[in-house]
Amino acid sequence: MRQQLRNIRLVRWLDERTGILHLADEALDEPIPGGARWAYVFGSGLLYLLISQIVTGIFLAMYYVASADHAHTTIEYITKSVTAGSFLRSLHSYGSSAMVVTLVVHLAQTYFYGSYKGRRELLWLSGLVLFALIVGMAFTGYLLPWDQKAYFATAVGTNIAGEVPLIGNWLKELMRGGTEMGTLTLSRFFVAHVFLIPACIFAFVGLHVFLFRKAGSAGPVSEDSFEPMQKTEQFYPKQVVMDIIFATVLVGTLGLLSYLSPVALGPKANPADTSFLPRPEWYYLPIFQWLKYWNGASAIVGIVVIPGIIAAFLVALPFMDRTKERRPWKRPVASFSFAIVICSLLFLGWQSGFEDSHDPGVSKQLAQQDSLTESFMNAPFTPVEIGTMPAPAQTMSPDVAAGRQLFLDNSCDQCHGESAEGTDKAPKLIGVSTKFPADTLISRLLHPTQKARDADMDPVDLPADQFKQLVSFLQSLK
Repeated sequence: MRQQLRNIRLVRWLDERTGILHLADEALDEPIPGGARWAYVFGSGLLYLLISQIVTGIFLAMYYVASADHAHTTIEYITKSVTAGSFLRSLHSYGSSAMVVTLVVHLAQTYFYGSYKGRRELLWLSGLVLFALIVGMAFTGYLLPWDQKAYFATAVGTNIAGEVPLIGNWLKELMRGGTEMGTLTLSRFFVAHVFLIPACIFAFVGLHVFLFRKAGSAGPVSEDSFEPMQKTEQFYPKQVVMDIIFATVLVGTLGLLSYLSPVALGPKANPADTSFLPRPEWYYLPIFQWLKYWNGASAIVGIVVIPGIIAAFLVALPFMDRTKERRPWKRPVASFSFAIVICSLLFLGWQSGFEDSHDPGVSKQLAQQDSLTESFMNAPFTPVEIGTMPAPAQTMSPDVAAGRQLFLDNSCDQCHGESAEGTDKAPKLIGVSTKFPADTLISRLLHPTQKARDADMDPVDLPADQFKQLVSFLQSLK
């Protein structure tokens, strides 16, 4: 087949100028000790999933706006109005889960096969960095829909970072862009998810592939990791066919899931809703359950000490285990330790779901949240009118700018929305000056209706000059 390609004039022309056929030969002629194996398909599967995430992510980013006012609306528009938007978003979301699963399987296969041995220390370390980066991608991407689940789950995650000794508060404020979560948080997570982490992933994928080709395939567990002795087989064609079959299965599975069970979007995040029970994505549930056992002063043990010991062990593993033995049954301590960690994570994930389903109050609240999500998904997309709230203060008159600050300082945005676009708890204030004359608006602020009082609105009690500034701001929301 490659000889046939060389006979094509265009291919020869490109090869003379780029050396593309030489690169193809280098890639496809990789020797595999012991021959092709299905156990070797996970690395190629991860590369496919990364490409899929990039492509679907680019399409989603074409519509996305990283602000607390617009993020949820743009995701709702993608999900409900854009052609194939729900399918692409589901493909991206399920792809994230598939990457985590495939990554864990690849790590387990490398560990049990002892493939970190034999001058592969840097290869193993680069793989661990890629593991951390992909988990970081999943975490930063989770907040971007800005619905209730994303907001409160990320709030829990950033609070966990705040428990780190000495730098905890600084780390939490760095992630959030302040003490509270808002547009700055979304902006930072978006930049990390779309630019910073992918750039690091590209760099370490290149390094990982280079180190792999430098060290060579470790081969089956019976092979000598330092001096391979078994008969080799080229990567092409058998291993290539296996990789293509595995990638096809991944494509079909993700596509089928995305078509039959699209990923839902919940109502817009409402920080004032104290009744919402946050639950992270399924692959973070074991960590969520684990942290329940560590409270107060002991939190540092569960959040820093024990995870730090496990991470240090994984980093030091290829430097500590210098024997040539790779068969897992001949390495019972190493194999059993890894199996204990994996089984513990599976148990903690199961236990989290078990406790939720057997607590009447929790199960009722979670069912209510699912019902609200279903109702929101069934409702048609309604464009949200955006007022002047996000405008820089210097573009407003002094009274309007001061009134805007009073609106924020008195927590009016907690119920009426950061842009006064309204929430489930209170109506929008955009256009309120056309709905009510000035005297009626003032009366409503001083003497809220019974409906407003039931929604926890108190009479506005401000000095006369500040009250006038607040009214000026509300009248400016055209």
